[in-house]
Amino acid sequence: MIRRPISVLRTLLSSEATAGLMLMASAALALVVANSFVAPAYFAALHVSVAGLSVEHWVNDGLMALFFLLVGLEIKRELIDGQLSTWRRRALPGIAAIGGMVVPAAIFVALNAGEPATLRGWAIPTATDIAFALGVLALLGRRVPVSLKIFLTALAIIDDLGAVAIIALFYTADLALGWLLLGAAAVAVGYLLNRRGVVRLAPYLLLGAVLWVLVLRSGVHPTLAGVALALVVPLRASPGRPDDGASPLHRLEHALQPWVAYLVLPVFGFANAGVALGGVGPGVLSAPLPLGVAAGLFFGKQLGVFGASWAAIRLRLAPPPDGASMRQLYGVALLCGVGFTMSLFIGALAFRHDPELLAEVKIAVLAGSALSALAGAAVMLAPRRKRPTAR
Repeated sequence: MIRRPISVLRTLLSSEATAGLMLMASAALALVVANSFVAPAYFAALHVSVAGLSVEHWVNDGLMALFFLLVGLEIKRELIDGQLSTWRRRALPGIAAIGGMVVPAAIFVALNAGEPATLRGWAIPTATDIAFALGVLALLGRRVPVSLKIFLTALAIIDDLGAVAIIALFYTADLALGWLLLGAAAVAVGYLLNRRGVVRLAPYLLLGAVLWVLVLRSGVHPTLAGVALALVVPLRASPGRPDDGASPLHRLEHALQPWVAYLVLPVFGFANAGVALGGVGPGVLSAPLPLGVAAGLFFGKQLGVFGASWAAIRLRLAPPPDGASMRQLYGVALLCGVGFTMSLFIGALAFRHDPELLAEVKIAVLAGSALSALAGAAVMLAPRRKRPTAR
């Protein structure tokens, strides 16, 4: 009997989601440092130039390309040979993800109507942070059915796919067509390597480095080079036969996971969550931009994800997660409002040239994500009502 190799996501689900907990710690540390006596050194270090890019840009444009490469590998794996491999499996998380993107964006736009300077941030509350959300679920232990963890993971993957599309379509600078065509040619070379049966990782990684430079020069955000590379890395799968655990995609996926989980995401969190709170009053969240972000994450995500899920189940478009109650499904919908990594990333793209608005976005993302995490955990921890026994 051929044993099915375990993917990174399944490994994450069976572990204590250490990556999410480390991300929480790095964000907390950034807030402490940004409001301490070493704050000037912290902010100055982010703007130090290295090989033509600031440290902050190397983190957001370089290191995060590895995160997007892992995201792309997971999307490809799950669509072909995992939790999203059939329409029945895709239905509920897919419908929930769409609701979870549309409603937060609508809330943000409604609160920022007539504010052209801030409308550019409409996509910030549409994201769900898989590592952060699974970290919260990990703290709840066996109270959470495995089916709900799988549902959240699948939803977040589809959410990430939507975020990638949004970044490519709406947060791309002026395009340099020549560089873009060269990037497309590099992807075509990767496709040919795949078709020719090349299974060594070195050619794909070398191609990925070249592709990153070409995409950076093209005006498209360079992190999307990671997603493009993932599309051409081979995954050998055939009907009735488990995927080969020695395939390039699996080897690259498992090699990347610890680096992304324990280095890339904590460094990103530390570099992006730091915001000086001095002089920030309780009314900061009442401004249209931060209010739209925080309300979109907290109210928009729960309304969109749970409302779409409830409708899909009631209309029998998709089955509910096995062994999960509607209350637990609502708790997971709340946790989807934890948008930390991708929300901060999109915020940095939208307002990278306006530090004041970016600071408002960071405060709102932290507030909306923290509120969603606490509310989601509280709902998941609430004791079940005992049914009255017949006398």
